[in-house]
Amino acid sequence: MNTPNDHDLAALRFQSAARDLNHIVRRIASRYIVQRVPLTWRLLHAIEAEALADLGFASRHDEAMLNLFQRPHGLSYPETDDVVDFGASNALPPVFAFAVAAYERALESVDPSASGRSQAARSVRRQRAWGG
Repeated sequence: MNTPNDHDLAALRFQSAARDLNHIVRRIASRYIVQRVPLTWRLLHAIEAEALADLGFASRHDEAMLNLFQRPHGLSYPETDDVVDFGASNALPPVFAFAVAAYERALESVDPSASGRSQAARSVRRQRAWGG
C-alpha cells in the first residue's frame, strides 16, 4: 500500500476546496438564476466577493489554500452592468468560471440542445439568455 506524499495530499486538499467553492458559487448564482437575472460584470464581482467571504469556506480551509482562489490583483475585469462576455478566453478566475458554468448549466436545463451546439452558437444563445 502506498502512503500519500505531501504533493498528493496537497492535490486532494485543493480538489476539496475547489469542490467546496464551486458548491458555494452555484448556491449563490442559483438565487439569481431562478429570478432570471442576467449575469453582468457587476453581478459576477458580487458573486465572487460573497463566495470568497463565505465563513464556512474560510473555516474549512487554511489561509494558503484560500489564497489560491483569489483573483490576482493585476487581473481586472469591468465592473459594469454589461452582460458578461469572455469571448474565446478560457482562462478565468475560479469563482468567475464556476459562476459562468452555473449559468451555462441553467441554460442547458432550459434548452437541452444547447449542450450540443458549437461554441459560437452557444455564445450567441448565452448572450440572449443572459440579457444580451
